[in-house]
Amino acid sequence: MAVCVVCNNDYWLAFEIRTVTGESYMFDSFECAMEKLAPRCEYCTVRIVGHGVEVSGKFFCCANCARRDGGLGEQIRDAVGVHPGERQTS
Repeated sequence: MAVCVVCNNDYWLAFEIRTVTGESYMFDSFECAMEKLAPRCEYCTVRIVGHGVEVSGKFFCCANCARRDGGLGEQIRDAVGVHPGERQTS
């Protein structure tokens, strides 16, 4: 069996993730893998599990956080808070 690097659980269905930098980690769940490997939003500190947004070398969970962090991300076009039947105005 293998021991998770995050929670130390010894689990027979543990899995290994290798990063592009050559590091190797053993996890017992995707939750532990995300806790160890997923970056945090520069503004709200939530884990970025989806695509996220990168602006000026900083990572954010969404365009709204990118805009709130010192006005970064003004060029990002999205439909946050806009009803699908309405048009977004800039």
